[in-house]
Amino acid sequence: MAAFEDLPEGCISTILSRTTPLDAGRLSLVSKTFHSAADSDAVWDQFLPSDPNFIDSIISQSPSLANIPTKKALYLALSDRPIIIDNGKKSFQLDRKSGKKCIMLAARSLSIVWGDDERYWNWIALPDSRFPEVAKLDHVWWLEIRGMINTLALSPNTRYGAYLVFKMIDAHGFKHLPVDLSVDVEGSNRSTKIVCLDPNVEPMWQMSGRRNRRWNRHNNMLQERVVGLPRPNIRSDEWLEIEMGEFFNSGLEHDEVHMSVIETKAGEMKLNFYVEGIEIRPKEEG
Repeated sequence: MAAFEDLPEGCISTILSRTTPLDAGRLSLVSKTFHSAADSDAVWDQFLPSDPNFIDSIISQSPSLANIPTKKALYLALSDRPIIIDNGKKSFQLDRKSGKKCIMLAARSLSIVWGDDERYWNWIALPDSRFPEVAKLDHVWWLEIRGMINTLALSPNTRYGAYLVFKMIDAHGFKHLPVDLSVDVEGSNRSTKIVCLDPNVEPMWQMSGRRNRRWNRHNNMLQERVVGLPRPNIRSDEWLEIEMGEFFNSGLEHDEVHMSVIETKAGEMKLNFYVEGIEIRPKEEG
């Protein structure tokens, strides 16, 4: 390491710019020279998205970013919290460790069957949502939600996961209901899975007494439909999320990625399901 410390600061900056934001932060602790090099604009400019027009567009939609003095400070600001873009229909954020792009499609940018019919869906504001409004399911039997993003909007050479972000408040109709999720890359692979969107796992019914045996059998048959299926996790923002699928973005092609949430077979009424959006973010390596 002593040999590296003898290098000019500009040379060290060039080396650090070919690592990752996480590595640059760690190496900044080596010495004062490394610390100075690791804080330089030359390093952090390489960690920001390479298209300057894209960064300018993000800054124009969040004026508070315009006066940030250094590239490192800009990077930290973009990775600290989601930036709302496209008139409230998307959010953008950088992954803090890798600098890869994270995009969330707001419910308003999704195609929701009967989403504009107030008999079935309503658009409301929730204080814990990043977006101005979310979609609230009043009641439907036919659940169909679709989203699309072009790989051009994402970081190249990156494996991404797509996640449905939602909330249930006194929900009905999801407890014993398998739901189909899919992620389909145009002209490439398709990822599908069957899940249960209800986060609560209930034990099998074992009520005693002859008169309750039929009830036990009926409930257990319903529960068996979702036994072992993936269920959502609670996010740090206290919304629920479940992975819909994954795909690899080579960056060589500008493909459309189609994502869907579908339940149309059971004929069960569903209600009090709140959709914030679909988040597309890098998968953790290793």
